[in-house]
Amino acid sequence: MRHRPLLLVSAVVILGFLGASCGSDDSGSADTTPATAAGTSGTPTVEGDVTVFAAASLTAAFTDVGDAFMAANPDSNVVLNFAGSSDLVAQIAEGAPADVFASADLSNMTKVTDADQNASEPVVFATNVAEIIVEAGNPEGVTGVEDLSNPDLIVVQCAPEVPCGKYAAQIYENAGVTVTPKSLEDNVKAVVTKVTLGEADAGVVYATDVTAAGADAEGVEIPADVNVVAEYPIASLAEGPDAESAQAFIDFVLSEQGQEILASYGFLAP
Repeated sequence: MRHRPLLLVSAVVILGFLGASCGSDDSGSADTTPATAAGTSGTPTVEGDVTVFAAASLTAAFTDVGDAFMAANPDSNVVLNFAGSSDLVAQIAEGAPADVFASADLSNMTKVTDADQNASEPVVFATNVAEIIVEAGNPEGVTGVEDLSNPDLIVVQCAPEVPCGKYAAQIYENAGVTVTPKSLEDNVKAVVTKVTLGEADAGVVYATDVTAAGADAEGVEIPADVNVVAEYPIASLAEGPDAESAQAFIDFVLSEQGQEILASYGFLAP
């Protein structure tokens, strides 16, 4: 059967939902026991659309995961909607149709579970760490978190309610520095874009985003004693039209093939 192309759906376009979510603490829990992988034997088991709402930092990795899932399930079609996790939670709360939610933090997933909008228990499928992104060549000579407190440096970061913004604030606190960003962005990809276009000197993003930026950017490592570990949970949603397909996609993400794809983009094991 002819393979259908992966459909990327803008977070702003889907049903016209413009999400906004208030900040939350880091409370929340997710099962980290891998589920049995499905759809990896080459036997078609899933048909129709599987709509996945995923954190913006998963864009490249989940695009490949979706392609691999459809290759294993030729009668399926993965529809991906990428945005900041808090925006996705707001869209889900407003009734935007989705089968699966993959968050960049536990807190936003907790909002979904607290509202009884999940169908399955969340499971952590990957972790990530933060890194400072700078332009290629590091023209401002940024060497660490302390440099971000320099008022002459144009620093951008995610808004406080977005996971990457929350992680940045934790890193500044751990390092004992005060950073005043010039702008607050809706998602991590917007931070990357401003730095790579020369509109900002630096920003705190995920290490995977620096890797994805390729030759357009460089990364400055953040020491482990001040850095944070981002946990990525995934769950099927109660209002999703196809619970079986949703679980099959989750199982694929947790499978050896799914984990290999995530690792190829720099994500760490849960």
